[in-house]
Amino acid sequence: MEAFDLPLGLRLWPSEHRAGRRHLREGYAFSLLENSSDSFRFTVLAGAAKISSLFRSLSSLLPEESFLILEFYEEDGAKGEDGQCVPTVYYSPYLPTSEILATIEPYLPRMIHDGFVGFGLANNRLGMEFFYSEEKVLTCFTGDHLRTIDVLTRHDLPYRPRLFFPTDLGHDHLSLQCHHRRILPAPFDAMSDTDLDYLSFCNELTQLLEMYPVEEDLSFFLSRKEQDLIEARLLEHEEYAEFAEEDFGVLLLDWNDFVGECEGAFEGDLWEYRQGLRLRDMFQYVMEGVPEALGRKLKEILSEPDSRFQQLLIDRRKRLDPPQLATSDPPPFWYRGVVRNQGACLRRDLIRQGWYKP
Repeated sequence: MEAFDLPLGLRLWPSEHRAGRRHLREGYAFSLLENSSDSFRFTVLAGAAKISSLFRSLSSLLPEESFLILEFYEEDGAKGEDGQCVPTVYYSPYLPTSEILATIEPYLPRMIHDGFVGFGLANNRLGMEFFYSEEKVLTCFTGDHLRTIDVLTRHDLPYRPRLFFPTDLGHDHLSLQCHHRRILPAPFDAMSDTDLDYLSFCNELTQLLEMYPVEEDLSFFLSRKEQDLIEARLLEHEEYAEFAEEDFGVLLLDWNDFVGECEGAFEGDLWEYRQGLRLRDMFQYVMEGVPEALGRKLKEILSEPDSRFQQLLIDRRKRLDPPQLATSDPPPFWYRGVVRNQGACLRRDLIRQGWYKP
């Protein structure tokens, strides 16, 4: 059988080449996402030579704007619970998709072949993301599975319900600098050591696109249909209608970030603190007015940051500020008490409004 066109950054162990072992073959598999009736997960294995053109073809399925996802290992990066290093994930702001593609074009071969880099494009409002991981497997989340299948078929990638991936075989990850210059193919053979260093070219890319690191502790996926239902609900409320066209996933991450700020020491004033609570009001309003299944999904997404926020609250017998849309008594937990770790501005405003009076 012809050898699979692996990127330079992956090397199978010699034992995997013995007769009778599982073989890597191009193709794709797909299935409905868990707890979804309209969104699919595609898992694609394609030879390294196809990835660049496949990436551009999939990009045509995105709207005018999207954001770049870049994942790589930093020198002083975080470690997981098992003590192993974990990559840092960067997002760009939403930008014209054509602008992103033009910017990454000189870097694309290095991103494809380096064994410590993953990258992708996404538009959360459309409910679409595709990502080429450091394991050199392409994963695509989308609600438009027919157009995605059409793209994959045009790239001669067959449907295979049973695919083997590099993760199923023993292999090593290599950076481009691990290879002797004399055996590197073009365009890498003409590049300097700095150009081949993934830390160097990834940092260049993050600066060019003003990318920022993101925490992966809050993981979820909202389909286009679910975002449409959320948008319709927000438009029913005069105050919240201004958020209707925003990416609801970003708003959920904003609440997670707010909780993270409160875990340190909230440095804003009381007005800014109430803005964070107002965000949680809006989520409650949405959950109470969308179909039950979506409401449960949103509640599950919020359960982790909600739990962390509840642990921060003190003086719970007091009520900070009555929410405009209180639907229960006692009031929602985020108004019962105030966070323990208060910066100078928040504490000053609480004193001024009489919070600490007996």
